[in-house]
Amino acid sequence: MTNAINVGMIGFGLAGTAFHAPLITTTEGLSLHTVATRQNDKVKRAYPNASVGSVDEVLAHPEIELVVVASPNDTHADLAIRAMQAGKHVVIDKPFALNYSEALKVKEISEATGKQAIVFHNRRWDGDFLTVRQLIEQGTLGALTQFESHFDRFRPAVDASKWREQPGEGSGVWMDLGAHLGDQALELFGPPRSVFADLGALRDQAQATDYFHVVLRYDDFRVILHSTTVACAPTPRFSLHGTEGSFTIYGLDPQESMLRRGARPTFDGWGHDATPGEIVRLQNGAFVRETVPTQPGNYPAFYQGVRDALRGGESPVSLGSALQVMRLLELAKQSDASGQALSFDAPIGQDV
Repeated sequence: MTNAINVGMIGFGLAGTAFHAPLITTTEGLSLHTVATRQNDKVKRAYPNASVGSVDEVLAHPEIELVVVASPNDTHADLAIRAMQAGKHVVIDKPFALNYSEALKVKEISEATGKQAIVFHNRRWDGDFLTVRQLIEQGTLGALTQFESHFDRFRPAVDASKWREQPGEGSGVWMDLGAHLGDQALELFGPPRSVFADLGALRDQAQATDYFHVVLRYDDFRVILHSTTVACAPTPRFSLHGTEGSFTIYGLDPQESMLRRGARPTFDGWGHDATPGEIVRLQNGAFVRETVPTQPGNYPAFYQGVRDALRGGESPVSLGSALQVMRLLELAKQSDASGQALSFDAPIGQDV
């Protein structure tokens, strides 16, 4: 493809194989050039036109313009900084740093080098989230009072072989799923007044957070972000309550499972979710139920936005918004440790 942006990718685990590589290789104007991994055969089977090399080779290659950091969380900030200092733009899987201080360093290097740092907050393009956003923009439920966002799973046994289950600043479900739920909440409602968090490692032999319940306090509104690894019964993915009704939707956006199965977003109907949401209203003393079709999900929009941003357009995920997510992640940890609500606007470490 002429004038394509050559992409180097660091890491070929779940993030690289299920998300980044499929989306990169199906985005017009992007070309997967080199993957830094020891899994040479795996890359060659899936992407025979891509080269395999080391991190240093990816960073030094003169034809690579964009580096995608799809490695474990504790390497994200360091690799992104090295890539920008080597003259590359970067896409960084979330969370893009281990803490707010590291995140500010990424921002500093981005500004110093003039290279873009774009965080992979792909769940902004979940179909159920797009449906919620549309309902809010249309004012369908009246004045809103409460929003709940759940990402519950049933994984009662700890798998200590996975780095996300091992102790460490970047492991656990808060840094993993909290980054998604927090980003979505901040996108919908902006920064809260304060944050109150309860984080836990509740399963037998758990060494990393496997539960969180985080309350974002706005003046006349509350947002609840929740996840547990021991929920066998389904819970709503989203619940939104207002003065003119409530909306709920179950299940997960299907794009991740489709990508994991090997499907690619190259056909009409990609991201279609047959599971609708439901609005319940009180009309004439009776509860009335209304089915709400789910908007199609659109993960391809992220890398299309990256391509356009590198050619002078607007970033699909501003670094400022990603920094707000990092602030939330760290404030929640500090709130849990202190047992207090922490002001979102105060310097990190100060309580209200």
